[in-house]
Amino acid sequence: MILRRCAPLFLVLCGILALAAPASAAEGATDVCKVTDKRLNELSGLVSDGQRWYAINDGGTKVQVFVLGRDCSVQKVITNATDPYDVEDLARSSDGTLWLSDTGDNDKKRETVALLAVTPQGKTTVYRLTYPDGQHDTEALLLDRTGTPYLVTKSPFGDSGVYRPKAALASPGPTALEKVGSLNFRATDTPGGPVAGFGTVLVTGGAISADGTVVALRTYTDAYLYPAPDGDALAALGRTPVRIPLPNEQQGEAIAFEPDGTLLSGSEGIGQPIRAVHGATALVTPATTAAPAAGGEASSGSGGSSGGMGLLPGLVLAVCIAGAAVFAWTKLRHRFGK
Repeated sequence: MILRRCAPLFLVLCGILALAAPASAAEGATDVCKVTDKRLNELSGLVSDGQRWYAINDGGTKVQVFVLGRDCSVQKVITNATDPYDVEDLARSSDGTLWLSDTGDNDKKRETVALLAVTPQGKTTVYRLTYPDGQHDTEALLLDRTGTPYLVTKSPFGDSGVYRPKAALASPGPTALEKVGSLNFRATDTPGGPVAGFGTVLVTGGAISADGTVVALRTYTDAYLYPAPDGDALAALGRTPVRIPLPNEQQGEAIAFEPDGTLLSGSEGIGQPIRAVHGATALVTPATTAAPAAGGEASSGSGGSSGGMGLLPGLVLAVCIAGAAVFAWTKLRHRFGK
């Protein structure tokens, strides 16, 4: 009751902390085109092959991958009768296979989650997975250049876990996942998202550059780019990222890289734009790893993040997020989480 009554104060404190966060690299995102096809009203995942874009809706009752032209028009739809539970993200392997992350779990009740491997012809293979430590809601999939998938969880407190399969994927499985890292996302002052301030720490998508040297995670409001010079995605998440604000996206969940290093982002909602940050991967250099950034920091293993904010701001942020969670998270997960 006290948290509920004091929630406005907590949100004000969140805003103050966000304004105090260190600045980071901010290159302006420009609109490329707008998604106006009513079939693609909940854009949640996006990848590029350099000529076309591939996009998925959040959720769904069958496999659907929309193939888009550079003008955001739907050229064709790759389909399969397989009925997923809650698809959230999309990746593409070097052989052209599309990987759908059927890992949404707003109510934390799924015994298994799944990855769906879809060929360009629509043939679909289901790989079920189990977490080692209970249920998680996950909206970000990273597929490294060796084909290893990583799942990054979505948490209202900004403490996301990183998981990968313990063994080779088996169909239908399940294959056990192991926790291999953790991240700590801090509030920023970037506007946008379904819940102001609160959405700045919720991980909603992931991507890896075509050459495997830059790993990206996004929240509703910001993108975080991690250097992976040797292609090691997990090691990259242990480094300090470059933050790229993606302001005023209605419900930003999609993120992808063009082969030339351009970062793409997109939001749910008809008429929302696909936006581009040109030269984004060039912002990530060895020098950036030593500079503090207002964003996600990771550590290998199951421990907490290294570095981060001081004790008092951290405690205040934890309290303000908890207060916001009391009155906002239930509504958010039913209205926006899927």
